[in-house]
Order: sequence, then C-alpha cells, then structure tokens
Amino acid sequence: MAKAKGKLRGKQPKLNPRQEAHLVNLFRQGEHSTAELADLFGVARSTVYRALERDRDRGHPSGHTVPVLSANTTG
Repeated sequence: MAKAKGKLRGKQPKLNPRQEAHLVNLFRQGEHSTAELADLFGVARSTVYRALERDRDRGHPSGHTVPVLSANTTG
C-alpha cells in the first residue's frame, strides 16, 4: 500500500543514478582516488566503494588494470 502511494520508508540514497554514473566514470578514468571522489561528491568513501561495487555487479569492469609481466623477457 505504501509502495503504491510512493511513501516508502528508509534512508534515501546519497547519490542519484546520474551522480553515481558520473562518479564511476571519473573513477574509471583513473585520475581520482576514492577519497578524492568522496570529497568531490560530499559522501563517505564507503559510499564510493558501494557505488563502484554496484557498477561491477552490473557487469562493468573497473577500467583499472594491473600490468602483467611476461616471463619471456629478453635483455
């Protein structure tokens, strides 16, 4: 009944979907740390981590890669 009236209770999200997508895109570019993003968006770092986790759960890679060193290095 409350759902039908749009009167759901509970804590509202700190970031709307557009803000969350923007945060994720900035993180993917690799120019901002999670702490910097938290400061920019006025949220806690845990909120940033949850936004990144939700994005990862939707099947999007983080964009950050770890370089793989080849065993066949020739001098």
